[in-house]
Amino acid sequence: MKSFRLSAAAALLVPLALLASACSGASAASDGTSHSDGRGSLVLNVGDQKGGSEALLRAAGELDDLPYRVKWSTFTSGPPLLEAINAKAVDFGSVGNTPPVFAAGAGSKITVVAATHGDSAGEAILVPKDSPLRTARDLKGKRVAVAQGSSAHFQLIASLRKAGLTLDDVRVSLLQPADALAAFTSGKVDAWAVWDPYTSQVLLSGKGRVLTDGRGLVNGLGFQVAAPSALADKEKAKAIGDFVERLRRAQGWVFGHPEEWAKVWAKETGLPYEVALAAVKRSNGTRVPVALDDAAIASEQQLADTFAGLKLIPRTFRFADYVDTRFNKDLPPSTTPARSYGKAS
Repeated sequence: MKSFRLSAAAALLVPLALLASACSGASAASDGTSHSDGRGSLVLNVGDQKGGSEALLRAAGELDDLPYRVKWSTFTSGPPLLEAINAKAVDFGSVGNTPPVFAAGAGSKITVVAATHGDSAGEAILVPKDSPLRTARDLKGKRVAVAQGSSAHFQLIASLRKAGLTLDDVRVSLLQPADALAAFTSGKVDAWAVWDPYTSQVLLSGKGRVLTDGRGLVNGLGFQVAAPSALADKEKAKAIGDFVERLRRAQGWVFGHPEEWAKVWAKETGLPYEVALAAVKRSNGTRVPVALDDAAIASEQQLADTFAGLKLIPRTFRFADYVDTRFNKDLPPSTTPARSYGKAS
């Protein structure tokens, strides 16, 4: 991949499949599937996203000697993946902190079974480099782009709240990342609430800077989610437990091999290597497996209550009703600090 440049003309539209952290949007699974080399007769249906679990596990050597087969289905983002879990078309998948809230709010049959905690520096409100805006309070009356129902949507709400503002104090433009990036680079919006790798993309381009990020405002959690019907099947539940452990080991591998993983991630997604590496060091590689504990559940309940209060989900509910802690084992608390590479480059 040649050196990275961002221009309004090229707009560098990161592939739609990179909505992994976006937690918003709606589309169906791709028709393409692949299988692991496992020789077992049991098949675990896993929902994935480009540059997601399959690429991660393969790079870390965790798809070797599986005692079951894996059938992969590719989705563009978390919500359609959870729709497939609800429909029993998929047994398991990884998503960000917001899709389970929206799925549960819609009454979907999903169960959160594992969690990770990562650095929230990649969750940011970006402004053009020469913008006069200096604090979140300066956003009053300004136009801000954000993907509806995304993790960035909550981060925007929380940032405004901390500054004594509400969504009514800003002009919100509900845009998916490709459109938001074009609007941001052309000056049609004053700010953009977004996540990595888009954050790293804009920062490396020199076209923007961080007004405020998600540290201290969002929980930085990511989740593995399973179909209740799969968990009710003893053999599938055992396979899910094994798969979760492989993901945990692979995440540790990523932290220790950021450059190697960035090369794989860039190849899988079409990201420039420099952007992939920056995003790995800022957020993607910082994740640490943590327990699904009371603190994690309370944090997600806060998201659920916030979105319900804004009428962005149709009902209030108990997030705890959608959690299964059987795979917690001896993991550290969900409040355990994320891994760190030092100052993100």
